Order: sequence, then structure tokens, then C-alpha cells
Amino acid sequence: AVPCPLRGRAVGMDLAYVCEWEKKPKSNHCPSIPLVCAWSCRNLIAFTTDLRNEEEKDLTHMVHIIDTEHPWDVYSVNSGHTEVITCLEWDQSGSRLLSADADGHIKCWSMTDHLANSWENTVGSVVEGDPVVALSWLHNGVKLALHVEKSGASNFGEKFSRVKFSPSLTLFGGKPMEGWIAVTISGLVTVSLLKPNGQVLTATESLCRLRCRVALADVAFTGGGNIVVATSDGSSTSPVQFYKVCVSVVNEKCKIDTEILPSLFMRCTTDPARKDKYPAITHLKFLARDMSEQVLLCASNQNNSIVECWSLRKEGLPVNNIFQQISPVVGDKQPMILKWRILSATNDLDRVSAVALPKLPISLTNTDLKVANDTKFFPGLGLALAFHDGSVHIVHRLSLQMMAVFYGSSSQRPVDEPALKRPRTAGPLVHFKAMQLSWTSLALAGVDSHGKLSMLRISPSMGHVLDMNMSLRHLLFLLEYCMVTGYDWWDILLHVQPSMVQNLVEKLHEEYMRQNAALQQVLSTRIVAMKASLCKLSSSTVARVCDYHAKLFLIAISCTLKSLLRPHFLNTPDKSPGDRLTEICSKITDVDIDKVMINLKTEEFVLEMTTLQSLQQLIQWVGDFVLYLLASLPNQGSPVRPGHSFLRDGASLGMFRELMVVIRIWGLLKPSCLPVYTATSDTQDSMSLLFRLLTKLWLCCREENHITEPDDALIDECCLLPSQLLIPSIDWLPINDGIISKLQNKQLVRLQFGKAPGLIGHTVSSQFDAFVRAPGQPKIDHLRRLHLGAYPTEECKSCTRCGCVTMLKSPNKVTAVKQWEQRWIKNCLCGGLWRKMPLSYS
Repeated sequence: AVPCPLRGRAVGMDLAYVCEWEKKPKSNHCPSIPLVCAWSCRNLIAFTTDLRNEEEKDLTHMVHIIDTEHPWDVYSVNSGHTEVITCLEWDQSGSRLLSADADGHIKCWSMTDHLANSWENTVGSVVEGDPVVALSWLHNGVKLALHVEKSGASNFGEKFSRVKFSPSLTLFGGKPMEGWIAVTISGLVTVSLLKPNGQVLTATESLCRLRCRVALADVAFTGGGNIVVATSDGSSTSPVQFYKVCVSVVNEKCKIDTEILPSLFMRCTTDPARKDKYPAITHLKFLARDMSEQVLLCASNQNNSIVECWSLRKEGLPVNNIFQQISPVVGDKQPMILKWRILSATNDLDRVSAVALPKLPISLTNTDLKVANDTKFFPGLGLALAFHDGSVHIVHRLSLQMMAVFYGSSSQRPVDEPALKRPRTAGPLVHFKAMQLSWTSLALAGVDSHGKLSMLRISPSMGHVLDMNMSLRHLLFLLEYCMVTGYDWWDILLHVQPSMVQNLVEKLHEEYMRQNAALQQVLSTRIVAMKASLCKLSSSTVARVCDYHAKLFLIAISCTLKSLLRPHFLNTPDKSPGDRLTEICSKITDVDIDKVMINLKTEEFVLEMTTLQSLQQLIQWVGDFVLYLLASLPNQGSPVRPGHSFLRDGASLGMFRELMVVIRIWGLLKPSCLPVYTATSDTQDSMSLLFRLLTKLWLCCREENHITEPDDALIDECCLLPSQLLIPSIDWLPINDGIISKLQNKQLVRLQFGKAPGLIGHTVSSQFDAFVRAPGQPKIDHLRRLHLGAYPTEECKSCTRCGCVTMLKSPNKVTAVKQWEQRWIKNCLCGGLWRKMPLSYS
């Protein structure tokens, strides 16, 4: 064991914001006992409180769900649990939540209409009257390991590797079966399986023949598809037991098999100096859900605690010399035994009130205790311990050595003063009763003994002195991980200062361009969304946010319109009409739109008249944006003007050029679907004029490595556009009303649940103000491009990240438009979740 004193000040953490309940005279939220919280990979936090009604003298067990970017917009629901809620658990996608109570009831919550602030209970299971002490979703077999020591590698395949990991249970064809496993206080394990038809298969089995009380338990998974359950009866003098659980489906029924694994006694109970000092085990946790070989234990008395980290290892079984002479043991033939060995232990600590474990699947080896200097303070290597004096420590997940510390208002003290010598203050101290680390371990959420939610920032360098490049490399590495996995990256943005934005965007683009073409295509929209969220954090780059969202919209329109094209004959060659359109438009550089059009098989572009008419709003956006870009070309020297980056983006201009050709062909079939322009001359062919200028601009930047400046003739023609056509005003996305930009000055922000703060906007430059809609101005559906009026009467939803607004219910019945709307039913263009907005939003 490696003793760790947990002393010495390391900064490493600071308070970002706190959110508390409004105190009402007749009812108020009080922390439930026990209090639980959970943090999803989509940066949604669920936690519990008890709603006390002073008049009726009863308690309602509430579940609250917040988005970390809008913590005041809390969705509170009466859970329907008759007893206190003991467990909350998110699934791997972050879209469903399990809750379990002290009466054995388990409920599964899902989003209503895919809205992050609207939830409903769909299915559940029950072990009547038996309190649930541990709960987990079954493993889906997906595990992507991070290799911190290779964070400087160029290939994503070296930094992140797919670990061979079997699902807990599979359907026909190897598809993982969904479901959950729970452990009850009487020593039962119950498994519920969700069949594709919505049916729930449930089975319950005793962990062992001799059932005993289970005060604490945790669940982990092995790479072979088995489940490991750790249990304790709460006494440090009793062994911590481990069981292997195998789940199968036989004859349409769920079957559970259990097997006893090696157990352990905590080291503090065998130490003569501490034998009776810590009578109770208060925390029992596997280091990770998919790391069943390492476990964290905490034993406590009324005032103090001690923490131990144990590891399960295979060891050779010694063979007596007599048997060695009869049959010598050679190489792999030596009998092996599984044995728990202690890795590290702390000295006496203040009483631990909560433990939070990291969720990053970092590839850990036996040498991780001696990692290189540039990675030993990596955030994902630490776990969090909260103490009754209000402090929080981040310690290394294996060595338990101090990495960072946060002292709450009630725990300010001299750094080197021993815990045992500090006088106890009168009255209870405010401390975290439950806490969770974010999925990148860069933030920590804690709910204290007053029911208040606190959000803490955890420094990428853990408060230690690292050069700026190393801190940026940590942030970049985690951004890349989120890009590959699809996890939300809000907690990374907490640490991005305005001076870092340009550097991070450039480095992110460089790393992306080093990947193979197939991976680039898969990640193409995600990296654009990531750049947009970064640029929002600096006033010098905030105009680029509009460009990135416009690019996402352009990519989506291009994919949708091309997907409507059908080959005239079914036995056409390998290329689709959309691919042929791209190939021909890139080869033929003629500035005459009709000459490009005659090289295409126009019969592939034939669509129903109703379909063409229903696409007019999207077509109009393409036409308006092309006109806006060309009219802004003479002012290209102003990078704060939205649209600036498109003027040198050959790929995006090529997409606009292809769409102009498609729209021209469709205009021959249905003239009313064409974009509408207000021209000064009735005889002017606006489409031909814009295509000619767009092609000239595209030719200047079609080759990324050989971009030339537009000639004077092109700029002169673009200068004349305002006198030929009415230049439209582009409806840029609104500045998001989230909290992230308010946190950059490192000042604590105080919020209240259910009460939106004042206008939280970025302090943008005055040049950008002209592109933001002021309150009371007409609103627009950003996805359907429909005008909603100044005060919309239709129910709307907005993106939790970019602020994109769209109607909740579709007004369209045409298949092509429904296909467009189905793309955004779960997530926004940028990948953010939707939240329902009040009717009279401004």
C-alpha cells in the first residue's frame, strides 16, 4: 500500500455557478436522504429532492433534470415513487434515465418528443418491498479507450482504440439487448430486459444460497460479457463479497446464474492501530463500470474516514517441492488463482460524504502510477472525494495521491493543519451529499445538504504549472474524443478563454485534416458544430458562428435535395445522380448555367409538382444566400462580417453551384419553386447572372492550396448587384441565451431554479449587433425557413447549444418535407438537444 496524506494545497478547482431553489412559504425542496444524482454523456444532470408540503405534512419524491447550459430551466417531475429514491442511472446514449426506490420499484424515463425538458415514465419493474441499493444499465459492448500517452499522435486510431468488449446480452445477429440490473438490500439480483416489441422480461435470483443483508453494492462489467456485483453488509469487520452474474434468455424467459468470486477484508480492520477505529463501510465503488478488477472502499466513524483502492490480480499458486519433483511446473501450466491486492490507502481523513468516479475509459496499466510528467495530472485520472467540512479533493484513481482541492465556504483553514486537530464548529456544515464528474472529468456537479446545486470547474492541469501548450493539448485531446464518440463537449468549453479560441480551432482543423477521407466524411458536420461552439466564446470570432451554422445548413440542404434525385433506369451504373451532378459540375467550369445543365440527364431530376413547391423555402434560402455572398464580396476585408469565410471556401461555393443547377432544372418543371428576387429590370435573368458570378468566385478558390484573389472585373460586377437586385437580409441565428459565455471571467454566477436570469449574451462587437434580432422583431423557424411573426402562437423548441428555433409540430404533409424534418427530430443541426420553449418567447 502507498499511504497518501492528502495534504498540501493544489488549486485546480473553482466554483463556476450555483443554482438554488426559491423558498416558498407553504412548500419547499429539501434534500432527500439518501440524495442521488447522475450526469449523462449529453451533459444532462438528474438529481432528487423531497418536496415538503407544510399544510399536508407529506413528502413528494421529485426527480429534477437540467441541461448544464440552462440550469435554471429545470424539469421537475413527481416520480411516483412511494419511498425515497435510492438510485439514478443514465443509459449510454444519455437519452433515458432509470430511477429506483426503497420499495423495490424501478422506473425508466424517456424524453417526450425528444425534448430535454419534458420526460415521461415508459416502462419499469419491481421487487416488491425490497429496497434497491445498486442499479445499472446492461453494457452495450461499446468501449473506446483513450491513450493519454499518445495524445500527440496524428491518427485518431492511435489516440482512441475500440476495445474488444462483449455486451451483457445479445439478440439474434449480435445486436446488444437493452435492459438493467439491480441489487436489493436482501441480497437479490434482478434483471429486466427490453425486447424490441416493448415487452419487458424480468427475472430475480439470490446472489448466493446464504442470503444476507446488503447495505452497499455496485455493479461492473467484464470484457467477456459477464457482470460482477460487489456487496457489503456495512460493517468493516465483514468481508466485501464479489459475485459473477451471467444473464441469458432461454425459451423466451430471462435466466440468471451467479457464482461467488474471491472476497476481501479492508486493510484498516487488520491494522492493530486502526482495528476498531472505522466500524462502518460507507462507500463501495468499482473504479469504472467496465473495470471490474479495481474497487474503491471507504470506511468511516463519526468524524473520520479512510479510503483504500484494491485490485484483483491473477497470481501463480505455489506448488510444494514434493509435487514439483513428481511433475515439474513449466511456463503456463502453473496453476493460477485470483487474489485481491491493495494498491494504495490514505491516512486518516475528515469524514467522506460523497464519492464521484471518472467516466473516461483511460487505458490503465501497471505502470500508470509512474506516468510521464506531462500526463500525470490529466483530469480523467482522478476521482473526487467530498468531505463533511465542505471541501472536495481530487485524488489519483490508483495511487490516491492529491491532484486538486476545493475548499468550500465552511472549510477554509490553514493548509497544513491536521484534520484531527481542527476544532469542530457548532452546527452542521454545508457539504456535498451527492456529486458526479462530467464525462471528460473537467467539471463536477454537487448537491449539498441544503439542496443547492453547485458546478465546479476542474482545471485541465489540475492546478499544477503546465505550459500553455500542454493545457491546450489536454483540451484538444478531449475535444477530439467528444468528436469521435458524439458526446457533448460543454464541460470542455468551461475552460476555453477568448485568447485560446483561434488556436484551438486551427489545431482542431489540422488534426481533422490528418485523418483518412472516410473518417473525415463521418465527422464533417460534428467538427463544424464544434468550431461554432468555440468561436462563440470570443468577440473576435463570434461572426464566424453564423458562417459555421450556415455551412451546416448548406450541407443538410445539399444532402436532402440530392437524395430526392432518382436514376431514370434502375440498372444504372454505380454512381448516383447526386454523385454524377457533383462530378460534372466540378469538371465543367463554364459560367453559363444552361451549358452546364445540358450535360446532365434531366430525366433524373423529375419530381412531383407538390414536392417541388414544398421545397420552395429551402430553395429560397439557397438563392438569397448566394446573392448575399456575392454582394458582400467587395467588403471581403472585414472578417467580423458574417459570410466572410465562405468567400474563400471552394467546397461550399461548389455546393452552392451544384444546387443552383438543380434549382434551374426544377424551375423548368415548376417555375413557382424558383427563388424570388426583386430586380430592377423585368428582362433580367437573375439565376444566370448569379451563377456566372458564383462560378468566377469558385474558380478563384476551388483548389485549397492555390487560392487566388478575385479580379477587379468580378468585384466591379458584384458592386453593381445592389443596383440590379434587392439584397436580402439574412436571418442569422440568435445569440444563445446559455450560461457558458457568462462564466469566462471566472466570477461565480448565482442562479435560481425556475427563474431565467437577465439577458445573458456575449459582449459582442457593435458590427455584429446588426445581425441579431432584437426582442419584438419577427421570428423565423430556422429549419423550415418559415416566418413565425413577432410573437409566435405555435409551440416551438430551441436548441440547447446554438439557439436554433423551430416549430414543435410539423405543418407539412408532403413526404419530401417530412424527410427533411425527420433529420432534426432528435437533435439540432449542431447536434444539440431540443428544449420546449414558452409560447411567448422573445
